[in-house]
Amino acid sequence: MKNKFTRALVFIALLFGPVIAYAQQTPTSETKKISNYSYTDAFAPNFYTKNGTATRSASGQPGEKYWQNRADYQLTASLNDKTSEIIGSETLTYTNNSPDKLSFLWMNVDQNLFKNDSRGNAVIPIKGSRNGANGEKFDGGHKIKSVKVVTNLGGKVVEKEAKFEINDTRMKISLPQELNANGASVKIKIEFSYISPKYGSDRTGVLDTRNGKVFTIAQWYPRMCVYDDVKGWNTPPYQGAGEFYLEYGDFDVNIIAPSNHVVVCSGELVNANEVYSDKQQKLWAAAANSDKTVVIRSAFDVANAVSKPMAKPTLTWHYKIKNSRDVSFASSAAFIIDAARINLPSGKKSLAISAYPLECEGDSAWGRSTEYTKTSIENYSKRWFEYPYPAATNVAGNEGGMEYPGIVFCGWESKGEELWGVTDHEFGHIWFPMIVGSNERLFAWMDEGFNEFINSLSSVDFNNGEYKFPINDMHQMSEAFTRSTLEPVFTAPDCFKESNMGILAYYKPSAGLVMLREQILGKERFDNAFKTYVARWAFKHPTPDDFFRTIENVAGEDLNWFWRGWFINNWRFDQGITKVKYVKNNPKLGVVISIENLEKMPLPVIIDIKFKSGEVKRVNLPIEIWQKNVDWSFKYDSTEEIDTITLDPDHVFPDVNSANNTWTTAAGELEKDVILDPYFGTYSSSMIPIKIVITEEDGSLVAKATGQPNIPLENAGKDKFTFEQAGLTIQFNEAKTELNLMINGQTFLFTKDK
Repeated sequence: MKNKFTRALVFIALLFGPVIAYAQQTPTSETKKISNYSYTDAFAPNFYTKNGTATRSASGQPGEKYWQNRADYQLTASLNDKTSEIIGSETLTYTNNSPDKLSFLWMNVDQNLFKNDSRGNAVIPIKGSRNGANGEKFDGGHKIKSVKVVTNLGGKVVEKEAKFEINDTRMKISLPQELNANGASVKIKIEFSYISPKYGSDRTGVLDTRNGKVFTIAQWYPRMCVYDDVKGWNTPPYQGAGEFYLEYGDFDVNIIAPSNHVVVCSGELVNANEVYSDKQQKLWAAAANSDKTVVIRSAFDVANAVSKPMAKPTLTWHYKIKNSRDVSFASSAAFIIDAARINLPSGKKSLAISAYPLECEGDSAWGRSTEYTKTSIENYSKRWFEYPYPAATNVAGNEGGMEYPGIVFCGWESKGEELWGVTDHEFGHIWFPMIVGSNERLFAWMDEGFNEFINSLSSVDFNNGEYKFPINDMHQMSEAFTRSTLEPVFTAPDCFKESNMGILAYYKPSAGLVMLREQILGKERFDNAFKTYVARWAFKHPTPDDFFRTIENVAGEDLNWFWRGWFINNWRFDQGITKVKYVKNNPKLGVVISIENLEKMPLPVIIDIKFKSGEVKRVNLPIEIWQKNVDWSFKYDSTEEIDTITLDPDHVFPDVNSANNTWTTAAGELEKDVILDPYFGTYSSSMIPIKIVITEEDGSLVAKATGQPNIPLENAGKDKFTFEQAGLTIQFNEAKTELNLMINGQTFLFTKDK
């Protein structure tokens, strides 16, 4: 007996000791469905797998020793409008700012996607694809005539053949001597040609119109691969789905086209007097000072070819653009041209330009293109970062929509809201990835998703919401966003199903940013953090970690749980109401509402409580309630009967099961609260020299031993209460005069003191 008593006494002492530091609200234990939620998974530590470095700070900004290489281009292209052949010459000056010596260079030769034996062609399914040449049979691919290293020896230019090898869409150039680190440069001259596909993976092509072909030309010259501090050379092959990752530099471009053509290109035209008539030059000057659209080359001009200033078979169009990662152009005899001034926040000006064939004319179609372009550029400049280029040109082509620095190609058949949408989207890409130069080949969501997000705000701003995006019903979208067959957003675009591109690259990441802005951080905190991200990484190469860290550091919020669930994994979300009861069965004393997280993704809680009087009160609970709980109960100080309780009433979160989001008096079960008063009292035992005081605290029954903290007890049935953390059970008799304390397989009888 003495031994038994001693063991029990020690256990009770431990039980009533340091284990009892407990929260006001306690989780419920009864559920109707087994939860898939794990708070240790959702809030696991070590989200970031590496510390900050000298090149990339732990706070998400470029480090003190951040570097990136540079590529400056002098380009010449000659267009044969009969054969669709481009014959080009490129002089590349490549500057190695890295700390590494380089013995070879890698370049992208993206037109090789359209060779019959390309990897991109090999992965096109039988049913066809957006990627590739849409089944066109032609002699596709870059033809590299020569590659030479250009040096200056004693004032004399020397060109020396360089060894090169081509593997699919990559070209490796072996340098005759290593390129030194920390600012050394090399000059490479390349002669090349290729035939443009009619449909080039929805990014480049040739459109037939009644007044001639429209050539929208892109991926046309060999472009430098990026050498960075993350992977070294970035050389994934171009398969069509994954877009581009390119170095910044200055471009000097000469385009030789038939003299009846008009050529528009990235950047600024520097020889307008050689290619436009005097009248048209005056109209350009008028457009540069007009907020209204000015027609430069009309449908009449197209029909009468009056834009040709002199009788020559070809004209050379000279364009320049600085601090750009690429250059593209369009050429056609069919172009109507109009333009208007773009007003930038600093007071600087740019120019909105549209180029389109007669088939697109009219205010219901491309006649508003310049208005759309101007407004889009001005809006994004005001919100995020000032537009850096001298012109923004919208071209009607046979692409659905494709973006390049200073120029975009949009579907020629687009009209009204569709034309606004594609114009605003493609020009939104100036910010992602033309200004913020992320790796599109690996992380499509960092340009398409971010762009889709800023488009949703722009649509509200434009013309008092003329084409305002409808607000997403996230309950309706939940299955599309989180179905089990969907890959994570973090997946590279070449590695997920083509049919999932819209969800994974565009809509799901955009919806994630909307949730962050509207529900989790708030507009001001999010906008400040997002704008800081753009400013930090303008004309640089951020990674996903740089984005995550910037948002967290600037907003002052740990969002690891959100990145992990929405971007890194494809976690589902389901919150449900499990119990409702009035305190002491009296609605005037308050109501206790119990909820549960049933799927892997946690999110904050929004609840509307509607009372019989019609009044509605909203309750917001932070994400922290899910840090160590699967379920949660909270008290609301009601003063009257409740009619309805609704979780996520505005459908702002992707809840996969709306059925458990609503409790109503008519259909829901109202749990009876246990009246605790009869249990109150002091209980003694002849088996153990300890007194237990049973009382109430915050609506729950508590047990307390002399000199020890309170133990919260959870109702577990008729006259039965438990403290599961310690495996303790207290069973009262029906008269509430005795209790049995059961722990560790032992039972101790206590009797209420009189």
